[in-house]
Amino acid sequence: MPTLRSLVPVLVAAALYAGLAAIVTNSYYQLTLTLVLVWAIFGLSWNLLSGYTGLVSFGHAAFFGLGAYTTALGQIYLDLSPWLLIPAGAVIGCLAGLVVGIPTFRLRGHYFALAMLAYPLAMLYVFEWLGFQEVTLPIKRESPFAYMQFSDPRLYTLVALAMLVAVVVITRAIEGTRFGMALLAIKQNEAAAEAAGIDTLSWKLRAIALSGAIAGAVGAFYAVVLLVVTPPSVFGMLVSAQALTVSMFGGVGTVWGPLIGAAVLIPVSEILHAELGARIPGIQGVIFGLAIMAVILLAPEGVYWRVRDRLRQRRAGSPVTDNRPAAVEASVVSFAAPPLPARERRRTGAVLLSVRGLSKSFGGLKAVQNVSFDVHEGMILGIIGPNGAGKTTLFNLLNGFLRPDAGQVIVDGRDRVGERPHQLARAGIGRTFQVMRPFLRMSVRDNVRVGAYLRAASEEEARRLADEAVDRVGLRGAADRIAGQLTTKELRLMELARALAGQPRLLLLDETLAGLGHGEADEVVAVIRRLAETGITIVIIEHTMQAMVRLVDHFLVLDHGAVLMDGEPERVTRDPQVIEAYLGKKWVAHAHA
Repeated sequence: MPTLRSLVPVLVAAALYAGLAAIVTNSYYQLTLTLVLVWAIFGLSWNLLSGYTGLVSFGHAAFFGLGAYTTALGQIYLDLSPWLLIPAGAVIGCLAGLVVGIPTFRLRGHYFALAMLAYPLAMLYVFEWLGFQEVTLPIKRESPFAYMQFSDPRLYTLVALAMLVAVVVITRAIEGTRFGMALLAIKQNEAAAEAAGIDTLSWKLRAIALSGAIAGAVGAFYAVVLLVVTPPSVFGMLVSAQALTVSMFGGVGTVWGPLIGAAVLIPVSEILHAELGARIPGIQGVIFGLAIMAVILLAPEGVYWRVRDRLRQRRAGSPVTDNRPAAVEASVVSFAAPPLPARERRRTGAVLLSVRGLSKSFGGLKAVQNVSFDVHEGMILGIIGPNGAGKTTLFNLLNGFLRPDAGQVIVDGRDRVGERPHQLARAGIGRTFQVMRPFLRMSVRDNVRVGAYLRAASEEEARRLADEAVDRVGLRGAADRIAGQLTTKELRLMELARALAGQPRLLLLDETLAGLGHGEADEVVAVIRRLAETGITIVIIEHTMQAMVRLVDHFLVLDHGAVLMDGEPERVTRDPQVIEAYLGKKWVAHAHA
């Protein structure tokens, strides 16, 4: 739970807002104050899913509208109080979120966004077909408080304010926990989150369920405020657009974003609608469109992040850099020889990983062809081969990102083919990536903590495991730095620490030395050696051959997706077929020298 100290700014802002509501007597302005809170809550519900996971929803009006009709129809047909119907709207929104999420989370990117758009549009036509084009809530003069029909409009503002504070507390409670860290990891790199052991589908379903619940609750309250519900007013495009716009304008992925966006955009749009709506129909849509354009041009991540980054830049006294290196597979073999002594060869442990007849094709391209090999406990296996040999595809088959057309991946005697990456992570397989996949807006410690959740039973244990992993790779001094400010070497070590935090038995390292200078490569190789000495089994893809022959116990050579050779480094590097297919004559000359 968030500490009281962390909630002080929110509570102070709420007290000031309540004071403003108390002195405003104009009924229209009082309604505007209430609507600011309504759209802030709705923006927080959208932000909980889209802001934290990065999956943009154009369909949150579906949950909002179901909540509104829950109140309207519940009063008309069941004579229930809104005090009961608002929680009921939350339950219906939660269930709707699960029903929508299960099929829709199979989609990615703009396909997900377009699929979400279909749900409120479908509901709009369904409710019109059912004859609910305009539903008016009955007036209850005998017990107005029980039916939330206040004579003083300021009470609506206070109820909305209480709901907003509750939603803010829920969001803040989520942000720093396993739930929030999982969502942020999914947003910044879903593949890396899966490899770190996060069941991404499960966490996304929880996010959309909670998001739908909040949207349903505030939709139910919105019906009470307006007393009239029509399908376009609760399921229309503008409704979803308002949630999206207030969040994007203020800043996604933070509790402050929807609050800032609603506080700025809703009063402006409402006032302009009142003044110019008759002459310029749809002026509210114009305002939201202009807001989105301004954000895209001036502050792509929103006002909050723009201001926060500027303040950090001033405190630091230098520009905030965003190192986003893109490691590309090397096209030539590096002959930089790290000054490391040869490692004692190991191949005496039990078989930890056994690969049998693994094959994968993409159309007519045979990326991996009938590959078989064993990895013994405690050994370092090096996988080499020319570009396009199928090395990374093989890794993706080993840890569940791809499903093979044929073959077995046996870990501890059990065939793991068909299991997802997070399941294989739980089985003890850790992974780093050829193209680095850091969570750029998280600190080093939080990046690593995401991996620690795989084994940790509590937040305290996750922090302890993360700190231990950070220490093991030598990043203690950089633990609190933001990942987006790290050097390539530090990012490589941080990804290694994130994998280590899940306490793997087997590490798959995909070009861990790519993009590093000679001295930096030496440091990373030394870290890998230390890990191997502690008993971790390692399979590594790398092009820096002089480092590899001193590091690995055994080589697997791939060419056009098939095993060209399998043997000890000395024999592999002298084999004529390997030299012809991969190493080349330069290697022979260098090795003789």
